[in-house]
Formats: sequence, structure tokens, C-alpha cells
Amino acid sequence: MTIEYLKRATPAQHQIDAATGETVRRMLAEIEAGGEDAAQRFARELDGWHGPVVVDAAGFTRAEQQLAPGVKDDIRFARDRVLDFARRQRESLHEFEVELLPGLRAGQKLIPCGTAGCYVPGGRYAHAASAIMSVGTARVAGVRHVIAATPASRDAGVHPAILYAMQLCGADTVLALGGVQAVAALALGLFSGHAADIIVGPGNRFVAEAKRVLFGRVGIDVVAGPTESAVIADDSADPAIVTADLIGQAEHGPDSPVWLITTSRALADEVIRRAPAVIEALPPVARAAAGAAWRDYAEVVLCSSREEAVEVSDRYASEHLQVMARDLDWWLARLTNYGSLFLGEETTVAYGDKCSGPNHILPTRGAARYSGGLSVGKFIKTVTWQRLDRSASRAVGQVAARISRLEGMEGHARTGDVRLAKYFPEEQFDLGRLDGHGR
Repeated sequence: MTIEYLKRATPAQHQIDAATGETVRRMLAEIEAGGEDAAQRFARELDGWHGPVVVDAAGFTRAEQQLAPGVKDDIRFARDRVLDFARRQRESLHEFEVELLPGLRAGQKLIPCGTAGCYVPGGRYAHAASAIMSVGTARVAGVRHVIAATPASRDAGVHPAILYAMQLCGADTVLALGGVQAVAALALGLFSGHAADIIVGPGNRFVAEAKRVLFGRVGIDVVAGPTESAVIADDSADPAIVTADLIGQAEHGPDSPVWLITTSRALADEVIRRAPAVIEALPPVARAAAGAAWRDYAEVVLCSSREEAVEVSDRYASEHLQVMARDLDWWLARLTNYGSLFLGEETTVAYGDKCSGPNHILPTRGAARYSGGLSVGKFIKTVTWQRLDRSASRAVGQVAARISRLEGMEGHARTGDVRLAKYFPEEQFDLGRLDGHGR
């Protein structure tokens, strides 16, 4: 490879945050022992929230009344796009039944999880779109109980846009809880009476660590890291738009990486030149986050060919990947590692973040090498079944017994022996040797 880094980040530190892990494990243990009282205590201490944990009907009514009609229209627009895409995902999944040999029928069933816990982050931004992505997708998947949790601020409680989106998408119960206490409440079924089978949704490092610790006890979507975005661009790309898109994603947080992969040195130089002014023009909170992210985590990579750009991009395995280059179908056919792909100048990550349709809860930290984003399939168990008649049992039983003895598993083998002896008492079968070394 003949790549050149025109801007390089400090080498990533892939290490366990021991302090975070210790704090999370202590809190989980205290909440499991102390139940709802312990969860409420953490809400008071960490978020300053002294109100009720379970949002009642009056709370949803107040939230709706606080929102302007145009805001509600926008949330409904986003809900309709996201749920339409989710329904089409659900329709693409199929149950089937097949006869593998005469008398041996097997099949696949799709069974939704019983309870989903949907975490929606709070903090510096009001993540109404995240409520749609998690709650709405779970509901389309057919989950029976959808429990949502989101932080309540000291003075205002849960942001009304988040509450409205949760109600619009069909959450059964909404908990005014954030952080570790929310994840624990979802896993244990506190306040709702329904322990989650799976917990989904992004959050800070404490939320991510709590999900990681609880994985196995409950299912999770991903252990999410900071939001990350990459742009692939050639000399046909508009540097103003490339810069705006990179900096727009950098405002997620001071540790959110953004990467430009380009075959054009002129474009790369122009984006690097423009970035400080674009950052400076942002409001204070976004300016601080984007400035730190660009300074410490941004990279600009110059490649000699588009094939090389594909290799570099697939190594990054970015959560979001934009392509602003000629021949978009070529890139679509060859790129393989990304959480979600955005093709063409007219398409930007912010559209997917908010309202265009595909889910925005996506793999980070290279997990796009082996995993996709949140979908209805995450809430659905793909299970199998089989049924044999005696004729099929005759054919399968002999082979199963022989393989079992080959492996040294005599108990397994005898479950075939007993059936063959019962169903075909007059026949002699080659059932393998008892020493487990074959016939």
C-alpha cells in the first residue's frame, strides 16, 4: 500500500477502563441487593432527579402539550420512515419447513423476545430519534413488552420530545432513569415487573460497561463506543460539503473519531484548511466537542487508487461510511465493513441519524467487521424444529449412533440404539464400536 496520512490521530488506546468497570460492578451489585430503592437513590445522587421513576399518563400529556405542532410533525415523519424500513426488514425474514429426506421434516420459526429494554441517552442532546430507533423497531418486531429508560434532569425531568417519541412508538413503560441504574432496572425488571430479555441503545461509557457486564444474563445489541464516521471522496467531491459532514459528526463528542479517505491531495488539503473555521462557527457546546474530536481523533488518509481506499476503509470498519465519489455502484459492490453506508453527496449521515429510515444504532470500534446495526432481527429469535417418522429415524439413528461412538459419547449413541431396537426389532444394524474408535 502507498497510503499517506496527512493528518493522524494519537494511536488508539485499546484498554479496559478499570475505574469505570469497578464503579459499574459496585452499582450493579448494590441495585440487585437493594432493588428499586437503590436505583432511585442513584437517580437522586447522580442526576438530581427526585420525581417518580415511572412516567404516568399525565407526564406524556404534558410532554405533548409542550411541543410545537411542527416538532410533532417532524417526529412523526421520522417515526414513519424508520418503522416502514423496519417492517420491510421483518417481511424479509421468513419461516420455512422442508423435508430433508423422506419422513424427516425440519423448519425455522421466528419468535420475538418477550421483553425488550430500550435505553435512550440524555445529556447534552435530546435524542428523540434514538427513542424511535429502539422502541419503534422493537414494537415492529413483535416484542410483547417494550420498556424504555432515559435520564431525567434535575429540574425538567425527561425531555418532552423523547417522551413524545416513546409514546408515539408504543413503549409500554417509560422509566425516568439513566446510566447504570437504568440498565440494572431494565435487566432486573424493576418498576415494570418485566425483566428484559435484551437491552439495546447507545449510552456513555458507564452504560456500555453495564451492558457488557450483564451480557449473557441478558442479550445486548452492541457494546457501543464513541460515534465514528468516515468519508471516502475523490476529486469530484465538494470540499465544503465533505468538511461540513466530518465536523457535523465530530460534534457527537470530544472522543468521536472522523476519518477522511481520499484519492485527491487537493481535496484533502482543502478540507484540512476549512475545518477550523467550520468548527469555530458552531454553537459553544458543539464547538467544544467537535474541536477536541478533530484535534485528537481525526485522520486524513491519501490513497493512490480507489481499490486502496476500499482496503483502508474496510480496515477502519467505520460505524458510518459516506461515499462522495464517481461510480457509486462500484463502491456499493466492493465495500464490506461498515455499520451503515451513505452513497452520494445528496446523502449524509445526519439524515440516517434522524429520520431517513435505516436504524442509527450501529456497531463501533471495528465491530462492523462481523456485525450489523440494530434491526428487527435483533429482537427476534431464529429457532429451529424437527420431526421424524420411524422410517427417517431408522436412517438417521444408525448414523447418529456411529458418530456418537466415534466421539466417545456412549450415552448419545444409546438414544439411537433404543429407538432402533423398539421400531425394528427384527433388524441388525451397524451401530459402531463401543471403544469410540469407529467400526
